[in-house]
Amino acid sequence: MSGANESITIVRANYADADHAAAIIALLDGYARDASGGGVPLRDEVKRELVSVLAGCANALTLLAYCNDEPAGLLNAFETVSTFNARPLLNIHDIAVSTQFRRRGIARAMMDALEQIARERGCCKITLEVLEGNLGAQTLYREVGFAAYSLKEAFGRALFWQKPLA
Repeated sequence: MSGANESITIVRANYADADHAAAIIALLDGYARDASGGGVPLRDEVKRELVSVLAGCANALTLLAYCNDEPAGLLNAFETVSTFNARPLLNIHDIAVSTQFRRRGIARAMMDALEQIARERGCCKITLEVLEGNLGAQTLYREVGFAAYSLKEAFGRALFWQKPLA
């Protein structure tokens, strides 16, 4: 848990800021190396190109969490559209907290900040994907209001699939 003198700050990343760029890469690489992120470090070309790719994506949004001024967490989200609601939505693509900063409310603080941004943008919802075995994340997501969804019960819950192209 957080200590009495701990300061947690959430900021919207500025991709042109060298410190923010370094924090994005370090935090995402730490997440990728963790078992919940696949256990494989980011490739060198990803480390070199990611921040410029994010900067070139008009609908990208990255939040950085700092604990006592040290990078502690990252949330990458992308704005898209809910066609059934004709309104924007935010999709969380990555949410990660460095191992040494876990259990301090950092993920919740980033999600709260994202929800405020989504409301300011007139979004109808926030979406995310979570692995079946990531029970800790699922607990947090339920606590902040997320749930599996379906359009009609007879068709079951939505599933997240992918088709790699490279």
